Amino acid sequence: MIIYEAQVAPEWVDYNGHMNDAEYARVFSQACEALIDHIGLDAAGREHHGYTIYTLETHLCYRREAHQGQPLYVDLTLLDSDAKRLHVFFAMFDGEDNLIATSEQMLMGMKQSSGRPSPFPEAVTNRVAELPQASKEAWPELAGRTIGLRR
Repeated sequence: MIIYEAQVAPEWVDYNGHMNDAEYARVFSQACEALIDHIGLDAAGREHHGYTIYTLETHLCYRREAHQGQPLYVDLTLLDSDAKRLHVFFAMFDGEDNLIATSEQMLMGMKQSSGRPSPFPEAVTNRVAELPQASKEAWPELAGRTIGLRR
């Protein structure tokens, strides 16, 4: 499911002539915002439900350079979820369908009045159920990775 589309802006390009690492995170952050809107927690939904989403953890993998003016799109896969958490996987591609980067994220639903974790409102749960979900046996290759030196 394509959740977000962008184009590499001139101000995103660093001294190496390609998109700066922080800008990859920006694109994935915008993709996460698009997901949050998609499941019914846009500004109106947050106000109506008194509910929001926090990011608990991210793991970003850089696979290719992106250059000024290059079109990008971000694909979403739901890896897992429960009553108040989403484990999501975003994959960023260029206009020729080359994998540019990935971002695996753990998101938590929060009641705004208490600032504490809380189960998703029913309408949000229903929208989450409609997201494309990978089975445990068919996760994207780069999902579930740990960071460390290979010995």
